[in-house]
Amino acid sequence: MNNHHEANPGPLSGIKVLDLSSVVMGPFATQMLADLGADVIKIEPPSGDNMRKVGPMVNEDMGALYLHLNRNKRSIVLDLKTEQGRLACLALAKTADVFLYNVRPQAMARLGLSYEDVCAVNPAIVYAGAYGFGTDGPYAGKPAYDDLIQGMTGIPVLYEKNSGDEPRYVPLTLADRTIGLQAAIACLAGVIQSRASGKGQSIEIPMFEGMSQFVLGDHLGGKTFVPEKGDMGYARLLATHRKPYKTANGHISVLIYNDKHWKNFLLLIGREDLLEGSIFSSHSVRADNIAEVYSFVAQILAEKNSEYWLNCFARADIPAAPLYSVEDLVEDPHIKAVEQVVEMDHPTEGRIRTPGTLGKYSATPLKIYRHAPSLGEHTEEVLKETDLDQSVIDSLINNTGRSKP
Repeated sequence: MNNHHEANPGPLSGIKVLDLSSVVMGPFATQMLADLGADVIKIEPPSGDNMRKVGPMVNEDMGALYLHLNRNKRSIVLDLKTEQGRLACLALAKTADVFLYNVRPQAMARLGLSYEDVCAVNPAIVYAGAYGFGTDGPYAGKPAYDDLIQGMTGIPVLYEKNSGDEPRYVPLTLADRTIGLQAAIACLAGVIQSRASGKGQSIEIPMFEGMSQFVLGDHLGGKTFVPEKGDMGYARLLATHRKPYKTANGHISVLIYNDKHWKNFLLLIGREDLLEGSIFSSHSVRADNIAEVYSFVAQILAEKNSEYWLNCFARADIPAAPLYSVEDLVEDPHIKAVEQVVEMDHPTEGRIRTPGTLGKYSATPLKIYRHAPSLGEHTEEVLKETDLDQSVIDSLINNTGRSKP
């Protein structure tokens, strides 16, 4: 095993991933694989990943989002539009387990890096494409971005129904990160199958279909049945009052959900008379009257301050939490205790904060063992691990203008 695997004993140690993706979706998928111990080689064009230029930064091409999405990886620069760059990529693919890309398959074919091209040098490789639309549908090949996919899967319209406001996107790269998770799972599924059979495969992970699963899983509603039994939509999620409750001095998050919660709440506010024969009497009756139920709670909670209610709900065993800003989240004592925001020294960017690794692994603990790399920082190191001659490596480095670490 090379030094990389010795430095990182995570559960995916020994798996090599070629990451040709950029922006958020693909890099998020490979960041999770890297955190888990895979050797992720980030292949960037001479201009670098676009995300390098987004957000606050100390040095050019090292933007905040890039730093969070690309730690634990090695960066090399290859111009894949040149034959020399293409052949170097195929040389890397010979010993890789996963080849992940996020442009349209036609673009990969034009580069001479189609599944057939890559499979020819490594039949066991998992060739994973994460892009907008499945190739069997009429939207195949269309461009896709997070905003467009949120819009096409109905998320802004769900917001409009729930809030009474105009349609809005969720202020997160929700589609990118959701499909990034699915892409990471798909890559691992492919590796397990490949290692069992010796034969890899091409895998397609489309954004539109992936986000449709999330939305329809909640909101198929009456259309679940043939013939239909009522409208589409999950009424509780669409209720106008399903939002943080206003109190006398702010807002809190509360979910009075099961029969025990409701009994405790009605006793707490001195409304024992509503325990029987009212819209609060059972889960199904509450569900059928969810707008009125939430409206009732909103009126009650507005009368006293947040601290009062949080103390009352804690004593009554009713799920409740303070409403945080993102600034509050960073300072939360639990987030600090479980190291979900960690500080580390970056060799070029100085002291930085970044989200911690996720989950506890008793035998193979996770850690951040590599800083997010500068553009092409590991080009020579990585290419020396292939069967390419040193003269070819020197030529590749000279032709791409690799930045020095």
